[in-house]
Parts: sequence; structure tokens; C-alpha cells
Amino acid sequence: MAEEEEEVNYASVVFKAGNNPPPAAKRGEETVYGELKVQNETKNEDSAGRRRFQHLACCLGILCVILLGGIIGVCVYQRNVKDLSAEVQELTTQNKELENQKKNLKQKIQNLTTNWNELSISRAQWNIDSYCLGNTDNKCQPCQKGWTLTEPSCYAYNDAEPANQKTWEEAQEDCRGKNSDLAVAHNSEEKEAIKKNSFGSNGFWIGLRVEDGKWKWVDGSDLTESSWIDPPADGRCALIFKGRNTWSSVSCGEKHQWICQKKALSV
Repeated sequence: MAEEEEEVNYASVVFKAGNNPPPAAKRGEETVYGELKVQNETKNEDSAGRRRFQHLACCLGILCVILLGGIIGVCVYQRNVKDLSAEVQELTTQNKELENQKKNLKQKIQNLTTNWNELSISRAQWNIDSYCLGNTDNKCQPCQKGWTLTEPSCYAYNDAEPANQKTWEEAQEDCRGKNSDLAVAHNSEEKEAIKKNSFGSNGFWIGLRVEDGKWKWVDGSDLTESSWIDPPADGRCALIFKGRNTWSSVSCGEKHQWICQKKALSV
């Protein structure tokens, strides 16, 4: 509105009375009015042109903002794609490494299985030979040489000299090397079986020790007859002595003789 007020043109108007004005004066008035009309139309057209230009500039500005946003979005997308590609590549590499490790582990397991089977066969053959070969009657025996049969088990009484005696752990390891364990006695018959052939005064380790505040056998079962030995105490293991009906509770670190036990062979 302010621009339109500034564009107003002022013109002189001659008022007359009476007779018609001379032709020259009339032409002057027509010229003034004509110039005023032409100038107003020109300025209106200029104002409309400026408004169209402003609208166009505004539209171009909006388009530029949209275009800039699109460019930024594309850049961010490309960056994310690049990061994802790097992660995919890294995961692919890790997967290949895991596949190689898996393959190596399978090969190791296969080798161990083969070695174990061969060892088992060799041990089985050794057991057969030790039970069956060299007997005068050419028959397989229920126990190997050096073992005493008391059905249903075979017992080995290791009466080592003091210098070669073992702690409870060492004795159990020795028995396992012979495919056996330290002797157990779940009932009175088994108790008598391991006592019958014991000898000497030093005592023999049996497969009983304190674990988690309880007397436990090497097969994982609990001692059910508490009258056979003193109440449990940490770090204690059981010894059997010839001629005694009860067992002694001593430190597992002491060294003594030991009794191994395994199931007798059915023949």
C-alpha cells in the first residue's frame, strides 16, 4: 500500500466557466490526462512484475532447500552403506576364520577318536591276554595275575615299602592306571572282603574320603553305615587295618599302602 501511495502523480487541472475552451487548451488537458493514465499503468505493471519475481525467488529458495536436504540424505545413505559394507566384510572374514577353526576341531576330534579306538582295542587285547594267556589249564581266569578274587570283584593289595607308599590321591591315580579304583564297601560282605586279605600294621587306603562335609566313596555314593568310621572332617580319608572292624580317619596327605578293586571277569 505504501508503494502505491508513492506512485501517485499529481496533475494540474484547469477549470473553466462559460464558453468552451480554446482548442489548444483542450488538447493540453487531454495530454495531461493521457500521460497520467499511461504512467499509472506502467507502474502497476512494474509492481506486478516485482511480485511475480519475489514469488519465483521464494519458490527457487524452497527448491534449493529441498535439493540440499536431498543431497545431505544421499550422503548420509552412502555413508551408512559404506559402514554396513565394512561390517559385512568383517563378519565374512570372521565367519571364514570360524569355519577354519571348526574344520580343525573336527579333524582333531577325528584323530582323537581314532587314537582312542586304537587304545581301547589295545587295552582290550591286553586284558584278554592278561586274563587268559599263560594259565596252566588254558582257561581264562576271572582275575588277572596278582589280583585276588572275592566275588564279584578282584582286589590288588599293594603292599609297597615305606619309600614307595602313596598319598590317597596318588593311590587312586595308580588304581585308575590299572583300570580300577580304590576299594569300596557298600555293605558288610564287601567290607569283610577287603579286610580278609589285608595284612601288616601300616594300613591300606580304601576309596572313601570326606567331600562337602560327608564321607563319600570314589563312585560318588555316600557312606551309609556311620558306625564304621569317625564323623567326617575336612581333608580326611579312610584307612583299613588288619583285624579291625572299624576304619581309621587320617589325613589324606599321609602315605600308606592301598587296595585296588575291579569287577571280576565272567568266565
